[in-house]
Amino acid sequence: MTYPIRPIDESEWPVYFSVLEEAFGWTPHPQQRDRFKAETEFDRTLAAFDGEVIAGVTAALSFTMTVPGGRLPVAGVTSVGVLPSHRRRGILSALMRRQLADVRERGESVAALYASEPAIYGRYGYGKAAQELSFRISKTGSAFVRNAPVDPSLRIRVATPADVRAELERVFASVVTRHPGRFERLPHAWDAVLADEEFDQRGNGPLRSVLAEDDGGVRGYALFRIKGSWDANGIPDGELKLQELEATDPAAYALLWRSVLDRDLVSKVEAGGRPADDPLIALIADQRQLRATWADELWVRVVEVDKALTARAYSAPVDVVIEVEDDVCPWNARRWRLTADPTGAECKPAEEEPDVTLPVVALGSAYMGDGLLVESMEAGLLREHSRGSVRALATAMSWSPKPWCGHVF
Repeated sequence: MTYPIRPIDESEWPVYFSVLEEAFGWTPHPQQRDRFKAETEFDRTLAAFDGEVIAGVTAALSFTMTVPGGRLPVAGVTSVGVLPSHRRRGILSALMRRQLADVRERGESVAALYASEPAIYGRYGYGKAAQELSFRISKTGSAFVRNAPVDPSLRIRVATPADVRAELERVFASVVTRHPGRFERLPHAWDAVLADEEFDQRGNGPLRSVLAEDDGGVRGYALFRIKGSWDANGIPDGELKLQELEATDPAAYALLWRSVLDRDLVSKVEAGGRPADDPLIALIADQRQLRATWADELWVRVVEVDKALTARAYSAPVDVVIEVEDDVCPWNARRWRLTADPTGAECKPAEEEPDVTLPVVALGSAYMGDGLLVESMEAGLLREHSRGSVRALATAMSWSPKPWCGHVF
């Protein structure tokens, strides 16, 4: 059975959104629905129809995303769901294939998403391209190393987040190009970051901010909430939940963390969704006190191999023929010669024998600079035909800082 697929118009929004509510078991506040609608690009929605019933949906957002060495138009895949009554009918596969064809037609060579269930998206060529850490730090174990940076010209200013939105936006714009995977924030994204209705607070108090600044202006900020508490003996036991911490330089970064970690009446700090190479790891004297946990973060799909591999920068020279396996985007399934060094790259169709044969998911995983190509080879998930070619490709595609998006979309 086939299910016609097309974008929805605005009049169909309530039914479209109800599919997401059912698929995710989610009952958002009406204002959350309105925010979701505000960021939706209706021409980039897709719905699969069973008669007049919308049985499955997906959408994409138009991002300018940082990639190694530059920035690139990227399709941010979001709002993927199928009605429980219509699972196992091929609807998701049809939606994913149609969406990738549309992404290619728009001229975007890369797509990215946050996976609700990681096991799903490898089937469509998405590879885990970034990971994140979450910290749970006890105040008593938060001392910094002795040589932590200090700038006497810096000071902390307490501010209501909504009142300093322009300063927050300027700081973020200055740091967004550091990590591959980050993207420019449009106004509706900032609206979501600074949202502070009661249902946004979830019992953790209002959104608060501190700024690190000198006479020249703001050099960083932290956004957080504080859930106040006292133990049975009347000892303060509050928890600070860090939402964001961004800084333009190491001294501002260290000062903001100290402001967060030294907050009065707080005994612990919870910081979720931090980069895998967060500098805090180096600043904390006793790193065990970070109590870090790991999770996958951004997943990336190489939609057009030649354009995507040419568009990014490389950390070392490489000249390799790659045979790509891709049964979802057949235009990728062939041999490509990648010739690259730190000054530039070229990727063209090739007829020579391959040095490496790999699934497109491996390229997606490696694209932002933190892939596991050597590990995948050792696990038997890709094949090396020329000795040392996988390591050479992995070295060339590696990047520092590590990829990190930092904002679920």
